[in-house]
Amino acid sequence: MTKLIECRHLSCAYGNTIVVKDVDLTITSGEFVGVVGPSGSGKTTLLKAILKAIAPSHGHIDHSPGLRLAYVPQVETVDWNFPVTVTEVVVMTQSQGRWWPRITNAERAATEQVLERLGLGGLGNRHIRELSGGQQQRVFIARALFHQPDLLVLDEPTSGVDVRTRHDLMHLLAELNEGGMSILLTTHDLNGLAAHLPRLVCLNTTVIADGAPNEVLTSSVLEQTYGAPMEVLIHGGMPVVLEHGADEISRRLSRRSAS
Repeated sequence: MTKLIECRHLSCAYGNTIVVKDVDLTITSGEFVGVVGPSGSGKTTLLKAILKAIAPSHGHIDHSPGLRLAYVPQVETVDWNFPVTVTEVVVMTQSQGRWWPRITNAERAATEQVLERLGLGGLGNRHIRELSGGQQQRVFIARALFHQPDLLVLDEPTSGVDVRTRHDLMHLLAELNEGGMSILLTTHDLNGLAAHLPRLVCLNTTVIADGAPNEVLTSSVLEQTYGAPMEVLIHGGMPVVLEHGADEISRRLSRRSAS
């Protein structure tokens, strides 16, 4: 396995406020890693540091030579009314040094291939505001894949989408990973997404735990991470996280597992 990213004693701050503290984290080729934690825990800041969008206040981040990174932001940060088509979104970052939105024939052909791969074939001329939430998210994944990255970085990819879209997106990311794509993402979705990832990192300013979901999604680790009691059940071989006080749900799942 090739090391793609190595964070050593990484700390990041905004003014005098430390947001990420003394983080050691290594991402290797072929991995699918999720970072979980509460709002304000430093997840997005960690991604920005890895992407070199912000400078560490302490420690180091080493990239493998020639590493190609691609980033998919939170959908809430996108202006969906901006007058742009799907194809233009995908190739927009390739237009540096020339008048945008001129698109070459080669870029248009490459875009069509990526869109087809993500189930968006035939939508290249559609305005982005006309797409469903799931399609909009896939457009930005297509934009990232257009650059043929070594590591795909996503910030809260399932935030604000419905259960079906979340399910489809999870399958898409799993297929990309099985095809050799290395993936790093943040998520607040402990049951719908995080529980299905091969490796989880629990973060609250510093790394609380790092390992497989069955090792990381435990009551003690989650209480340290989120600062509140949480109950974890094993249902169908998968951890199910319940907020404190969800006793009736707990009893129902226990009865279902026993039947």
